[in-house]
Amino acid sequence: TTVQAFVPQQRSLRSKTSDLKVAVPPGNELDTRSFLLSREEVKPIISLGKEEKEKVVNLFGLWCLAVSLITGPVWMLAMKIVHGMENDENRALYDKTGKIWSRVWLTMTNSYPTISGNLERLKAGNDAGACLFVANHASWLDIPVLCTVLDPVFKFISKAELAKVPCIGTQLSGGEHILIDRDDRRSQLKTFKQGINYLKKGVPIMAFPEGQRSKDGHLMSFKGGLFAMAAKTNVPIVPITLSHTHAVMPGNSLFPVQPGAGKLHVHVHDPIDASGKSEEELAALVKASFLQTLPLEQHPLEKIPSAEELLALSGSQATDAALPSSKTNTTVAV
Repeated sequence: TTVQAFVPQQRSLRSKTSDLKVAVPPGNELDTRSFLLSREEVKPIISLGKEEKEKVVNLFGLWCLAVSLITGPVWMLAMKIVHGMENDENRALYDKTGKIWSRVWLTMTNSYPTISGNLERLKAGNDAGACLFVANHASWLDIPVLCTVLDPVFKFISKAELAKVPCIGTQLSGGEHILIDRDDRRSQLKTFKQGINYLKKGVPIMAFPEGQRSKDGHLMSFKGGLFAMAAKTNVPIVPITLSHTHAVMPGNSLFPVQPGAGKLHVHVHDPIDASGKSEEELAALVKASFLQTLPLEQHPLEKIPSAEELLALSGSQATDAALPSSKTNTTVAV
């Protein structure tokens, strides 16, 4: 069932400089809301696959499919028209088509996100200079949500398989985003060089430090190498917390299972100065930023020890009990 414990009151405003809905929280209360739906509440109409590979679609998902079929061809046509244009520096106009589609799609599916935090950097656009945007990753919905709130020209670091996805793949390839094959060492090195080149040109990079989508929405450990781009170029890191995208579009669904209005939220944190810091220090600072506004249900899970670890632990405790205490008085012969 859907659990709604404490719901921080928020008031939505329209930014004068953009179409973003700005949520102004009353304080720094931890978000303890949960919008996760049970299978009975989702009410699947279509089910493909079995067990862990099952993908479902409910009535709301069919509406999202219809919206995609209506808006997708228009987006593809726009990309085709813009693709041949010259003087499109950093493919800014080409990428703009994806941002417009994202906003239209989220509006038509009643899933436009609210936003809070340091909005000055977003309002400044690319005049603010290069930076490394990083966000937690728990849903396919993260991509249109980020494209909706990030006005500056930026480039995704994305897995190469997404190039085959209709519309999104065309956008990533035609927009000259950075595609990485995680199993290919050469591809990883190429990705690093491309990222460095974009940052040196003043183009921000957008990446997910977890390296993959979280299946249950919980924040996962970070992959290595990403923060080295910021350390090498001395550009700031801007953490972005995405809330409740996994509840609106969980990993076992082909489309969102419920509207995102009033649920989806984006918080832009203050920039982290990368100069003079190690990758480990930067990773710790980014994680701390995420946890400040990440909903409680998305916090990292405590590791549950295996049976072997428990046996080893009990064995070491028994050994410690058999040893004399360090506080025991002993007689020393001189």
